[in-house]
Amino acid sequence: MDVAHPTAGWEQLGESFYRKIQLYTQVFDQDLDLDNYVVAGAPYGGAIALYRDEEKLIAFQPTRSPKPSIDIYSCAGKLIRRINWDQGSIKGLGWSEDEKLLVVTADGIVRCYYDLQGEFSQFSLGNGADEAGVKSCRFYAHGLVALLRNNALVSVSSYDEPRPKLLETPPEGQVHAWSIIPPAYTLSRSVEVLLSVDETIYMCDASACEDRFLDIGPFSHIAVSPNGKFAALYTTSGKVHVITSDFQSRLSEHDSRSKTPPKYVEWCGNDAVVIAWEDEVHLLGPSGSLAKFYYDSGRVHIVPDYDGVRIIANDTCDFVQKVPDVTEQVFRLGADSSASILLDAVEQLEMQSPRADDNIQLIRHNLVEAVDTCVQAAGQEFSVHWQKQLLKAASFGKSVLDIYNSDDFVDMCETLRVLNAVRFFEVGLPISYEQYQRLSPSGLIARLLNRHEYLLALRIAGYLRLQPDRIYVHWAAAKVRLGSEDDDTICRKIVEKLSGKPGISFEAIARAAYDEGRRRLATELLNHEPRAGRQVPLLLSMEEDELALDKAIESGDTDLICFVLHQLKRKLPLADFFRVINSRPTATALVEVSARQGDGDGREDTTLLKDMYYQDDRRSEGAAVFIREALRQPESRTASDKLSLAAKLLSDNTKEHAFELGALREATTLLRMQEAFDRDLTDNFTGLSVNQTMFKLIRLGYHGRAKKIQSEFKVPEKVAWWIRLQALVAKRDWNEIEEISKQRKSPIGWEPFFNQTLQAGNPRLAAAFIPKCTGLEPGQMISMYEKCGMRVKAAEEAVKIKDAEAWSRLLEAAGRGTSEGREIERLGAAVFKK
Repeated sequence: MDVAHPTAGWEQLGESFYRKIQLYTQVFDQDLDLDNYVVAGAPYGGAIALYRDEEKLIAFQPTRSPKPSIDIYSCAGKLIRRINWDQGSIKGLGWSEDEKLLVVTADGIVRCYYDLQGEFSQFSLGNGADEAGVKSCRFYAHGLVALLRNNALVSVSSYDEPRPKLLETPPEGQVHAWSIIPPAYTLSRSVEVLLSVDETIYMCDASACEDRFLDIGPFSHIAVSPNGKFAALYTTSGKVHVITSDFQSRLSEHDSRSKTPPKYVEWCGNDAVVIAWEDEVHLLGPSGSLAKFYYDSGRVHIVPDYDGVRIIANDTCDFVQKVPDVTEQVFRLGADSSASILLDAVEQLEMQSPRADDNIQLIRHNLVEAVDTCVQAAGQEFSVHWQKQLLKAASFGKSVLDIYNSDDFVDMCETLRVLNAVRFFEVGLPISYEQYQRLSPSGLIARLLNRHEYLLALRIAGYLRLQPDRIYVHWAAAKVRLGSEDDDTICRKIVEKLSGKPGISFEAIARAAYDEGRRRLATELLNHEPRAGRQVPLLLSMEEDELALDKAIESGDTDLICFVLHQLKRKLPLADFFRVINSRPTATALVEVSARQGDGDGREDTTLLKDMYYQDDRRSEGAAVFIREALRQPESRTASDKLSLAAKLLSDNTKEHAFELGALREATTLLRMQEAFDRDLTDNFTGLSVNQTMFKLIRLGYHGRAKKIQSEFKVPEKVAWWIRLQALVAKRDWNEIEEISKQRKSPIGWEPFFNQTLQAGNPRLAAAFIPKCTGLEPGQMISMYEKCGMRVKAAEEAVKIKDAEAWSRLLEAAGRGTSEGREIERLGAAVFKK
């Protein structure tokens, strides 16, 4: 079969060439008249959505359902999905970059069909859209702008997290046409809207609405180039003005001489403008150059893409784009590039002509460049024949070279095999090489999954060495949603197919089953999910609380267990919560620890602890909670009540808890006495221990009350004397201490009196206790007198025990010429003769 030369479909516009490539024929049935439909196409060769034009009267067709529907087709005319529509008038139909179908109704409801099978999420535009009504919409990669009938503009910047916001309000008046510049191409990084009002253009964004001061309107069409740099303005008089999108420069002007307004004005790449009427398409290039295409099969629809436009008609789907530079170098008539000569050489080689070698020798110094150009040109071809010819030429060229890196050649062969597979009419994804580079292999596989082309997706993933796990998961989720078998059969088939394959998320499959209302199947599938962190959240949302807790405990992840317990505590009555955890010691222990630590503020959850201990009949632990509460109380009466409750919990088993009960009784008595002290005296006693209470009473002078405390709590005499000594020293009551020194005996001895008084700064009084101290080490009394500054008394003691060394030291310290020194010398003269 003869294959047409690539230049057969070329049209020259100025210095550039454009080509029209026929992608598919016999696209739609003859009884489906595209003239009666609104058509929206997804980018990157994506699906086409059709919806009956509500403004046109349509003759009854017995073969077609009278109910409104949105029909989704491939570019080859294969019906992918029919979505029945009963939600009212549609004012916006568009696609996102990742092939989500967006449908906007007149009352401001937006449906986002996130696959091609009818599953959707929904949100409202708000901002008065339901009252004012939506007039029309414009879509970009991940957002949309809606024009309301009151000229308000509502923007949505993300379909995943929609937060509709009002843009600056344009002036009143009829909006003849409008378009948008996506945020990726604006300086403000906010979507900008161009509106034709009267004879000028207004630019509106989130913060301002500015008049661009044109006087050549009004405009029936406004189109912005894919890179956001240029705008095409079509006037009601039939003239086209191409300007920069900042309105600083006018680039060209063209008069179409048509009194009929076109259906479409779109950009073909970033260098030409497409103007389409019912069956006629004009391609307007730089400097006013023009090419025309005619269709005899009825109205055509234009679907703009990143690097060209698709022309959709009933019996054909064409792609118009600028001829890539590498393609022009190879195929342009009269081309003398090295790549063109290399292609001719391989054709001569096939004919066994000696001219093949002559051609190679002619371009030998540019052979690497020729091979690279042929490889790149092969990627730009839709014809399999010319792909092969170009790759043959590249293969022939590199076989002559001594050294050549074949990585690009191998990559291009792989890429073309993938592109040809998805361009096949049964799949219907006519994606170009440039579009494939932007979409990426993973994005292409995602589109195949939406079409349920699982076998092809698996083969491509294997061919490109990509992980196939998400393909398997998507297949299983679809089988769960669409399968007619019983739960056990579906579960068995999925497990048999996916068991042992790495990276498989059974949680995602189980969630799909749960969303379909198949809870039992979801639970069965979750049993095969090895990661507890994925199992547990879904089990909780399925109300499988105990199973979720068991899975978390099995994982050994305390954070996960605590998460489950927190969720259960929030949604279950307390009694049910305790019933769930009582049979699970790990859960009980974590609840107890968490309650003791509090919610990050260090304060324990006493209510939860008391209820838990009461449920488990753990009286000792429950009493301990009351005791800790009592210790934190600022008022003695409240603290006393808490201790009474603790004692009440322990009172059922007085034998086992005798010591605790006794301690609680004493603590209660102390608190009541302290409450009386707080009321009668001028200071605060609540919270003090017995010893501290006695100390404070003595220091304040209430010795009788201190004696009462000593008697009530059987404070030992020695302890009482110590407390009394410390309180008197702290009070500096030297008279009372001096009176005590006159007593004959002390339970704690007299040395503490000496030390405490000396430390308090009264050496005179401290010295009075030295003679009363007994059981001292030899020479210790000398040191004690020295500490009090009484060297003479210390010398007397040294003479008494005949300690010559101490006496000599004291004499040297006092000095021989001083009165104190002479006295020390006199004392030792008789005993220590030289």
